[in-house]
Amino acid sequence: MEKNKLTIIIFTSVIAVLFAAFNYFHLSTIITFSSTLYLISVVLCAGPIIFIKFKEQSRVKQLEENFPSFLRDFVETTRSGMAIPQAFKVVSNNNYGSLTPYVKKMASQLDWGISVEKVLMKFSKESKSRLIGRIISSVIESHRFGGSLTDTLESLSKTALEVEKLREERKLYMNSQLITGYIIFFVFLGVMVGLEKFLVPSLGQVSNTASLTGLTETEAATQSDFAIQYKEIFRNLILIQGLFAGLTVGKMAEGAMLTGIKHSLFMMFVGILVFTLVG
Repeated sequence: MEKNKLTIIIFTSVIAVLFAAFNYFHLSTIITFSSTLYLISVVLCAGPIIFIKFKEQSRVKQLEENFPSFLRDFVETTRSGMAIPQAFKVVSNNNYGSLTPYVKKMASQLDWGISVEKVLMKFSKESKSRLIGRIISSVIESHRFGGSLTDTLESLSKTALEVEKLREERKLYMNSQLITGYIIFFVFLGVMVGLEKFLVPSLGQVSNTASLTGLTETEAATQSDFAIQYKEIFRNLILIQGLFAGLTVGKMAEGAMLTGIKHSLFMMFVGILVFTLVG
């Protein structure tokens, strides 16, 4: 799987470099599209990396959301008198979403005679979750020093539930910040549209008044090109603002910058759509 990810990243990076080179040597004279194509090259290069990181983060989040339910069921099963391997086998029949394959794998490993510590440590590494890693580490330490595994899991299950509750409360509290981020972006979009509607046309009229101002035709054409360049700059600024505003909103609302990718895509799409229709 890691090899496939690396292959995708290398492939898209090569395409992005070739695309940028083609733009530089063959399309750079087309002012209206040149700078935007460079921006597309950057997105092509960074897009797969961001997407892979986002998918990994989503997977870890789903595991952490289902982990407290698994711990609660496991504690209830062990309290009924079952041994740990039997308890794992019983709870592996339950549905824990994306966590289910890991639970089934742990149950199979215990059936093969692998120690509980090794099974839990392997699961902790495969999950790549800090929360799950801390819980597993506490369970292993308790098991090594002769503590009650069931009591430890029960207390850690309550802790995991509290962590999830705090995350939900934080998400609700930060919704106001999310709304503020969107307001700031749309105000910026309105400013860009206003500049494009009133500033750019005035620059474009310079060529029509060349005879009155004493400019040569070449100078007038140069001044007219400024209008096209400014329009391109405004479009790129909207894309850049949408990208980073979305990432910032994701960081504030959900605690992780990569979760803001969906906000970035929405802002960039709406921004370009409005700028194209109104401009």
